[in-house]
This record gives sequence, structure tokens and C-alpha cells, in this order.
Amino acid sequence: MKNFSIILFEEYEPLDVFGPVEVIGKLEDKYQLEFFSQNGGIVSCSMNIKIETLPFSKMPDGGVILIPGGMGTRREINNESLINFLNDKASKAEYVLTVCTGSVLLAKTNLINSRKATSNKLAFDWVAAQNEKVNWTRKARWVHDGKFYTSSGISAGIDMTIGFVSDTEGKDTALKIARRLEYVWNEDNENDPFC
Repeated sequence: MKNFSIILFEEYEPLDVFGPVEVIGKLEDKYQLEFFSQNGGIVSCSMNIKIETLPFSKMPDGGVILIPGGMGTRREINNESLINFLNDKASKAEYVLTVCTGSVLLAKTNLINSRKATSNKLAFDWVAAQNEKVNWTRKARWVHDGKFYTSSGISAGIDMTIGFVSDTEGKDTALKIARRLEYVWNEDNENDPFC
């Protein structure tokens, strides 16, 4: 069973987390879902939903990492300890997924320099200005480049995660999960109606 490690920080966007978690949670025989934050303990999202997390020191190497966005990213881009931690863990991960402005935190590690990536269209210019060495792709629902998946705003994280499942577990499995969720999957990662 692989680790699926979710990074949390104060004021993360809840759907950035719980949309992908709902998808990956349908693969309970494949992934162990765990939530991590810098110091562990309770972390609150932008809607004050509280989640118990483990400290970064307990996070295993390898597996899959999910980095959400949200208003908290505006503060966390200046958190050198977080960025250094992400650099270390993301370099060792099999896959790294970001939702919305979570891509700005990955971009600050420089691991996606010269790679394609995307982000929330409402915050796109701000995100792109944080690291101009990334090949930012404005018109994309989500982008897959190597082991990195980045998605557009909030709900796009669900499309990206189903796309990730399609790539790693097969399209039939992805479609079965979408049906179980009663979710209309946007299969075309270049079809971004919000661009």
C-alpha cells in the first residue's frame, strides 16, 4: 500500500483537499491517506473546519503528496521551513499533485522549473510571478508533466485526481470512481471553461 500524504496549513481551501481525498479514498486497498502539517495537531481551513494532523517529522518518503491551495498560500510562500520540507519530500515522492494555488508552493521549491504547470485562473498572474522559470500554462484544467500534476482552481482538483487515477490505475477504474461519486468528469485536461 502506498502513502498518500496531504499537506495542510492554516487557511487551506477545503475542496482542494476533500475533493481529491474523496477520489483516492475509493482506492482504499491501494493508498493510505494521512494528513500532515508543520507542527502537527489541529489545522483549520478557510471555513474553520478543523482537521487533526501529524507533524512533518512523521511523514514518510515516497508515495504521493497532495498540496492544496487557499488563502494560506499567500503566507506560506514565505515559510522557508515549509518550502525546504516540500523540496525534500517532493523530490523523493513518486508523484506530487497540487490543487489551485498549491502549485505556487511547489514552484517555490524550484522542482518544476522548466516544467509545465497551471493554477487557479483568478490568482494565475500572482502565482506565475512567484517563479518565472516554470512554464505556466494558462489554458488548462490540469497539467501533467513527469511526476507532477497541477490543477486549476478548486473543483479542477477533482478532475485532476480522477485523471491521475486514470493514468496510474486505468481509465475503467477512473470512470467507476466518477460514477460512484455521481461526478461528471472533465476528461479533457485542456478543456478549461474558466480560462
